[in-house]
Amino acid sequence: MQNTFDYIVVGSGAAGSVLAERLTASGRATVCVIEAGPPDSNPFIKLPAGYVKNLNNPELVWQFRSSPSEGTAGREVYIPQGKVLGGSTSVNGLVYNRGQVADFDNWAAMGATGWAYSDVLEYFKRSENRAGGDPCYRGQRGPLDITPIGQSNAICDAFIDAVASFGLPKHNDYNGRTQRGAGYNERFIDQRARRVTAASTYLKQAQRRAHLNLITNAQVTRVIIEGGRAVGVEYVHDKGAQPVSIRARREVILSAGTVNSTKLLQLSGIGDSVRLKNLGIQPVHHLLGVGENFQDHYFMRFSLRVRKGYPSLNQQVKGWRLLTEMIRWFAGKPGALSICPSVAYAFINSQTFEADPDLQFIFAHGSYKPGKVYVLDDFPGMTCGFTQQRPHSIGYIHIRSSDPFEAPVIQPNYLQHEVDRAVVIRAMRLTRQILQSPKLASIVDEELVPGANVQSDDELLNFAKETGNTGYHLVGTNRMGQASDPMTVVGPDLKLHGLDGLRVIDASVMPRVTSANTCAATYMIAEKGADLVLGEHSSG
Repeated sequence: MQNTFDYIVVGSGAAGSVLAERLTASGRATVCVIEAGPPDSNPFIKLPAGYVKNLNNPELVWQFRSSPSEGTAGREVYIPQGKVLGGSTSVNGLVYNRGQVADFDNWAAMGATGWAYSDVLEYFKRSENRAGGDPCYRGQRGPLDITPIGQSNAICDAFIDAVASFGLPKHNDYNGRTQRGAGYNERFIDQRARRVTAASTYLKQAQRRAHLNLITNAQVTRVIIEGGRAVGVEYVHDKGAQPVSIRARREVILSAGTVNSTKLLQLSGIGDSVRLKNLGIQPVHHLLGVGENFQDHYFMRFSLRVRKGYPSLNQQVKGWRLLTEMIRWFAGKPGALSICPSVAYAFINSQTFEADPDLQFIFAHGSYKPGKVYVLDDFPGMTCGFTQQRPHSIGYIHIRSSDPFEAPVIQPNYLQHEVDRAVVIRAMRLTRQILQSPKLASIVDEELVPGANVQSDDELLNFAKETGNTGYHLVGTNRMGQASDPMTVVGPDLKLHGLDGLRVIDASVMPRVTSANTCAATYMIAEKGADLVLGEHSSG
């Protein structure tokens, strides 16, 4: 077996698969991609609605849990992350959402020079194949098929009309000039109603080339550091097995995601030297910021019973109707099995409708049983959820021991900041305004969750603490910025500060979470990251 490559890429998700394709495209560089999970052969991956199965499948996801906190009423929160070829793109909620212009301009202002919106727009466009739209903002030749919802729904239409009744625009391109408004989401779903993943696009193309080596079911346990340089990694196929070492001539690139890239740095002796010593790990390179600056979106959901006669998803996939939907999906037609969990969107400011949004609403014409993950109610229902787009609360990810198979401490500190608590209360009151507006009044039968008895600020906040859930948007623990800032981990070139031959290219480098689902921005980071790598090694 070959054990030396030009580049080693750890992880095959949105970032790792992009790197596999872009770094092998010239035919002059050898690349080894290592994935902890299996090949993406599970049939539920191609099925968009398969997320209801995939997110609880231990063969396909890391079953992480957050640490309890006051902001979650002492609860752990289940935070699955993809562990399969394609990473989280093979199991996630499929929404394509870039974020606001100011997100990236703020990154640049925080020290990530070269990452302002004007710098990254072309990389967003490079990755997408989206028919129509303003070519100033949208791409039409990339590998990722981005499509709108293939069919409207009377319940979702009523939600969109309800938001518009407050003076917000309808059906704007929220990935274009501005987010503000309401409409149907764009999705990582192709014209044949199949899920589009990093593995089915970028990685599939790279696998046709002989100079890509792909290793699956292999967990990287350590980055090998020699003389102040990353020169390779060790991995194992099974716990307790003898580690296998491979070497990198040029670079080791960590694209294992916010949890696992951070964990791997710390296991390799890179991070807060005092904390590492206390765990019995010999520090190799002191970087205070590794594992800090952690952010995630925190989602709250309202559940409502719908009056009979309206097309709720709850009935569309029950009994003989499910068979009909399966036939539609196999025929490549839009239907209940080719939608994402968030069908419609609204981007609204919680204080004034004219301002840039600080809330993202998700809406679906289906509702779920309390305490059950994506188990539909037996009666017609709908769900309206929201998240604060730019939370102020910041947490951390720290390994517990030197055991690479032990999950780290994951502490998002949801709702820790007083601003976040105030926004959540305003958002819940705004949600009721929308749901009780004339456009929806004839459809809504009853608010089930949180229920009419939850009214005061304290009651609303307690509901948020007791029922809120992850947005699956984990970022920030290897923040990019200037080396003069001791809490940054990589520079704008994505190279680790003070250590040669090692980059981090994934969502963990975001200085702040985007006002969006983070998958699209992770693809962008990898596209730009690949250019940075190739620009330095132009002969490869």
